[in-house]
Amino acid sequence: MSDRQPASRVTTTGSALDRATDLEPTTRVPSNAAGIDLALERNHAFAAAGGHEGAVVFPNMRLFVITCLDPRVDPAHFLGLGLSDAMVVRNVGGRVTQEVINDVAFIGQLAENMLPDGPLFEVAVIHHTQCGTGALADDTFRRKYAERIDADESALREQAVLDPAATVARDVELLRSARAISPRVTVSGHVYDVATGLVQTILPARRS
Repeated sequence: MSDRQPASRVTTTGSALDRATDLEPTTRVPSNAAGIDLALERNHAFAAAGGHEGAVVFPNMRLFVITCLDPRVDPAHFLGLGLSDAMVVRNVGGRVTQEVINDVAFIGQLAENMLPDGPLFEVAVIHHTQCGTGALADDTFRRKYAERIDADESALREQAVLDPAATVARDVELLRSARAISPRVTVSGHVYDVATGLVQTILPARRS
């Protein structure tokens, strides 16, 4: 996909808060079963089939993905990742926080011990359309959330992903400029369109 094409934009009508809080489930867990019970059944089948065998610590694709915790945005599915293919960090909005920078720096230091020369791995930051963090652009929601977690309300406004192409570009720059991250790590930025299932590259990989 060309990195010169414009990023997909949300065309859904209604406010950012309306779109971000549209949380009606399309598939319901039976009322007599907990979600974790169903997940554990799948885990037993996974273990019985030997799905864990052959897994390795350092990712096969030398890829570190940072993306949103939205259940529509699961990189194992939309990137086709298998076990041990990539490291994945997921948080609200897929934003690059200090904790994320520290995680990348930690893995980078481990990788430097394993690979004395050459590139280490690529960090792919992936934001997405219709992101729930749009709720942080709503003054009432943001104020109540700031009170709930005892946070700076103005800082929370900056976490809203309304234009994913713009926010992913800012987050890529945060990683590329972080002194803690090895210069042997490359960083790229992408946008996942939840309506089409396609990922578009906004910033191709280059060293930090």
